[in-house]
Amino acid sequence: MRKRYPKYKPTNIPWLKEAPEEWEVLRYKYLFKEINDRSEKGEEELLSVSQYTGVTVRKDKLEDERDNLTNASSLEGYKRVDKNDLVINIMLAWNGSLGVSDYNGIVSPAYCVYKGNSQVFSKYFHYLLRTDFSKNDFKKVSTGVVDSRLRMYSDDFFSIYTILPPLPDQRAIAAFLDHKCALIDTFIQKKTRLIELLKEQKQALINRAVTRGLDPEAPLKPSGIEWLGDIPEGWEVKKVKYVITSLASGGTPSMEKKEFWDGNIPWISPKDMKYAEIFDSEIKVTHLAVEKTSVKLIPANSILMVVRSGILQRTLPIAINRVSVTINQDLKAITLNNTIMFEYFIGIIRGIENELLNACRKVVATVDSIEIPYLLDFMIPVPSLEDQKKLLDYIKREEANIDLVISRITREIDLIKEYKSALIAEAVTGGIDVRGWRNKDEAG
Repeated sequence: MRKRYPKYKPTNIPWLKEAPEEWEVLRYKYLFKEINDRSEKGEEELLSVSQYTGVTVRKDKLEDERDNLTNASSLEGYKRVDKNDLVINIMLAWNGSLGVSDYNGIVSPAYCVYKGNSQVFSKYFHYLLRTDFSKNDFKKVSTGVVDSRLRMYSDDFFSIYTILPPLPDQRAIAAFLDHKCALIDTFIQKKTRLIELLKEQKQALINRAVTRGLDPEAPLKPSGIEWLGDIPEGWEVKKVKYVITSLASGGTPSMEKKEFWDGNIPWISPKDMKYAEIFDSEIKVTHLAVEKTSVKLIPANSILMVVRSGILQRTLPIAINRVSVTINQDLKAITLNNTIMFEYFIGIIRGIENELLNACRKVVATVDSIEIPYLLDFMIPVPSLEDQKKLLDYIKREEANIDLVISRITREIDLIKEYKSALIAEAVTGGIDVRGWRNKDEAG
């Protein structure tokens, strides 16, 4: 059982029934002051603020060094941030987009920057301000009709009541949580990496099945394709255009025409391509849009592929639409002839997506699109329909086993995240006494 403080007293804070006797209750306006120091040239390190990572260096979050740090033409006039300053995104304070900075730099003028006074140990408040009960306070004082429009200005922030432990307590709590959270984060990173390895294993399994078949002793023959190598003797190699019967493009109806929107026909965009099967979408168009615009109705059980999107730098989204849909201009819809099963075609594309994307990288410097003529001429292995069915059964069975392991690991990650949140909440509110903690495994 965790050690508690010797004595507690009631508080007037709705989310905190009691606090350690020596702790104070006061408004944030007595602890922080707003800073509005502007950059003259905008040459300082650009920082970003996230609900997940707090304040970080913007360039460290770029997936590709060719990506822009910002869309702004100049960073002149951005707000200066010193190490240990509190930075809050006033538009997203309600979801925890804030944090104490470990860096000197600059942030968007739309953010608020605060310095703590001599009573404040910044790292303690970094933990306190990102708890669920703090976020609820921020939401209550923010102004706006819907969540996406909420704003928390400085006067709103300053009006909130908080707890203030003595400085030695703040330091002890921050040190305890730094150590504990580092251990938890390392656990999460290892589990996340394990999930990535399992996904790579699944990808390799699919690739092996659709390019070599299931019988390791089967006689092979040259495919004539460099990346493919040898294939089972009874298989054929065909261009994609010889296994499809149609290729449909998508589009976007005029946003100004209200009669084209809020209908009952799903309108699929890349953000909807998260699953292997598509049944619906948040955005829908009307039958009038299908009649009057370039947006065409795609029959159920077609194959949808994202062919133009920044997401192609990482993967090639492909799915089956189980209902009739429309698609936007970033997608293509494919129907197949009777020589290939649509689930097997998807398996092939998923199995060889790296080869297809690498081939496209040779055509264009950055993979922003799949060139359709190139896709149609891309060579794929095609076994008999009987072999296709056997391969599909095998892939589904093996995928299910791997997915089960992934789901269990994901649950472990969710549970440890819940534990981390509960531990932080307990520590910053005085629910446990960590003052005697010195890098031990347990407090108290």
